[in-house]
Amino acid sequence: MGRPHEVARHVVTAADEATVRTLAEDTTACGIPLKVFVPAPTLKAWLPPGWALLDGHAALMAARPGAVEAPPRLPDGYRLHRWDRAGVTRAVVRAADGSFAARGQIAVTGPAAVVDQVETHPAHQRRGLGRVVMGTLAEAATRQGARAAVLAATEEGRTLYEAVGWQAVAPLSAAAREAGDSRPTPTPTPTPAGRR
Repeated sequence: MGRPHEVARHVVTAADEATVRTLAEDTTACGIPLKVFVPAPTLKAWLPPGWALLDGHAALMAARPGAVEAPPRLPDGYRLHRWDRAGVTRAVVRAADGSFAARGQIAVTGPAAVVDQVETHPAHQRRGLGRVVMGTLAEAATRQGARAAVLAATEEGRTLYEAVGWQAVAPLSAAAREAGDSRPTPTPTPTPAGRR
């Protein structure tokens, strides 16, 4: 995932209790959250001890990249940097002093694209920078042939995404192993000889 606190992530698309429980029991690291397309109370009921819900998750959203609002002009004093590396297009907006203002990334796989890590620094919110990032990512996806795109929205981000052409298609909740959980790593049960 490219983040120190999130080394990987499980996204459970067939949201059933057995799958979630199996992954939660097998995932012993703190840096591997579960994201599941169910409301938060449902996910909480499925989790074993040592797991906690993560704040901010609200919905899986989808859009056709060509239908997403084009990026508006950047406000004075901001610069947009866009680059592609290893199949991921990243967009970062910097303030006049070079400090971080907003960012996001998108990866296209065939006809589908996934938007991730969209954020605007609190000191630079309400200036249209999120719209610039989202429009830039949509243009990159369209150029690469994507016909559909998805993203995981927070409640706060959902307002921006709906304003530029995205629609909520499913609830989304997330959980992670608590940092203080000291349960031992499960050991596999040996299979008796001759049985498989």
